[in-house]
Amino acid sequence: MLVLLPPSEGKTPPRRGPVLDLGSLSFPSLTSTREAVLDALVDLARRSPGEARAVLGLSERQTDELERDARLPDEPCAPASRIYTGVLYDALGLATLDAAAKRRAGRSVVVQSALFGAVRLGDRIPAYRLSGQSVIPAIGPLAARWRDPLATAMAEAAGRGLVVDLRSGAYAALWKPTGDVAGRTVAVRVLQEMPDGSRAVVSHFNKATKGRLLRQWLLDGSDPRDVDELAEACEKAGVVAEPGPRPKAGAVHRLDVVVPDL
Repeated sequence: MLVLLPPSEGKTPPRRGPVLDLGSLSFPSLTSTREAVLDALVDLARRSPGEARAVLGLSERQTDELERDARLPDEPCAPASRIYTGVLYDALGLATLDAAAKRRAGRSVVVQSALFGAVRLGDRIPAYRLSGQSVIPAIGPLAARWRDPLATAMAEAAGRGLVVDLRSGAYAALWKPTGDVAGRTVAVRVLQEMPDGSRAVVSHFNKATKGRLLRQWLLDGSDPRDVDELAEACEKAGVVAEPGPRPKAGAVHRLDVVVPDL
């Protein structure tokens, strides 16, 4: 099973560590695109801070994040598992997993990244500010920039097993499974059931639920082979899971996870 996660927008900068070595990261076929995106981001942050602030969606109070992007080649790095923080990663609790679950996470989890394309949890990266919907003037929309490089890298990472897509929309746009891989991919949507019986997507519960589900799968050693087995793994973790209609050949499966109003 390959599990795709979004990064967190907020990240924890390490105090010390080696500087970035793009050649050491997983998915070496992405190195040239990583170099292009990194160079464009650093140049923008150094050359035109005002424009960079607008591109990155930063306020005047977030000067430290802008300055960090300008220094990225020289910033200390740490494993991605320590850089990414926020609701989903807090619920996942990577640091508190047992040794076997940590090994499973290292093998099966891939984080989609606007800067690096895709990383595994052990890859050493710096804290950075760049979101999936960003458009860097020198290279254009990131979704378009990453589409072809990720098509090959992610298909190879998927192998012949199930792909569980827990990404948000901005990061799902960086790579869209096609063909045989799409037929083995399940996109999970978390819905909150409201008091009146209606259902809605609520960001906080969406992220927290995905983190808790993945944590339980890693602890249990779950390795579902299709959407129905994934639904069973979700229900074992204590939530209602409803597979969508069977898709056409070459299309992604859908799975709705329903959590009660809290």
